[in-house]
Amino acid sequence: MNAKDTFFSTKTTLNCQGKILSLHEPVVMGILNVTPDSFFAGSRTTSEKTVLERAEKLLTEGAAILDIGGYSSRPGAIDISPEEEQNRIVPAIKSLKQEFPDAVISVDTFRADVAQAAIEAGAAIINDISGGTIDGRMFATTAALQVPYILMHMRGTPQTMQTLTQYQDLLPEMLRYFAEKVDALRQLGVNDIIIDPGFGFAKTVEQNYEVLRQLEVFRMLELPVLAGMSRKSMTYKTLNIGPEEALNGTTALNMLALTKGAKILRVHDVKEAVQTVKLYLKTTNA
Repeated sequence: MNAKDTFFSTKTTLNCQGKILSLHEPVVMGILNVTPDSFFAGSRTTSEKTVLERAEKLLTEGAAILDIGGYSSRPGAIDISPEEEQNRIVPAIKSLKQEFPDAVISVDTFRADVAQAAIEAGAAIINDISGGTIDGRMFATTAALQVPYILMHMRGTPQTMQTLTQYQDLLPEMLRYFAEKVDALRQLGVNDIIIDPGFGFAKTVEQNYEVLRQLEVFRMLELPVLAGMSRKSMTYKTLNIGPEEALNGTTALNMLALTKGAKILRVHDVKEAVQTVKLYLKTTNA
């Protein structure tokens, strides 16, 4: 443990519906999309069979959390109704909990009703890309459900976010955003909050790297930080390749994020991320 870790006492456990998930050492969250249009084709599942097969693969490779999403949040994604999103997510979660009862599942949604249905079906964490800005009921719903909440930084919607990349001072604005929302969540009684800087959301490629270079500043919030850079444009556009070729670059950026305090890596490729965490821990006293 280094001096920065000592000064900023980051919370290291999450209460996931009675199951305590330790973040003393970084963990890996595996992406499980029940969508036909996610930007990386390798993460898409469209039937119960493929959902269970991918989940088994992610868990076998060492995923501590399965993050299931039914709404593609890639830039310019097609909007779908809450009913369609829920119809994709809830049956998948029920199947996952029946097949893998000990799995910790997070639901990737910005809609309070979808989040509630997912938690009732067996999910244990809410992962909200909008930070409560798209659905004003999300914070109260999270508080009522008493589950961990992943608070991400974004502007606008998936359809408009890439037109909203103008900031006077990016990092201070992000810190103010998080401080205000954490305070609102605390006042409602939400106990477990995870910070997600929102790589790729309302940020240019260069802004993404600015956030990564200064990722350790989020430690002052004394909350776990999630880094979600897997196969995103900040990697493949920089390297002039496609998402399918961006695993190596993702691994490099994940290692850097770990050295700057990330506690959760959200990835498509769990085996490689777990290996990255193991190698990182070899270089520290964590």
